[in-house]
Amino acid sequence: MNCHWSLVSTQKFNLKVYEDEVKTLSQEQAQEFLLELLRQLMVKENVIKHLLKESVV
Repeated sequence: MNCHWSLVSTQKFNLKVYEDEVKTLSQEQAQEFLLELLRQLMVKENVIKHLLKESVV
């Protein structure tokens, strides 16, 4: 894997914290969590696209 796409130490720690949290969720809670995560990723994608578009202009 390209080292630029690897996680840094703090991200690895945060991922482990989330992993432990998710294990305690019910199926319904996990589904809600996943949908919210996907929504946030879509918003992040839109922000990045907007910033890239603005930087070209």
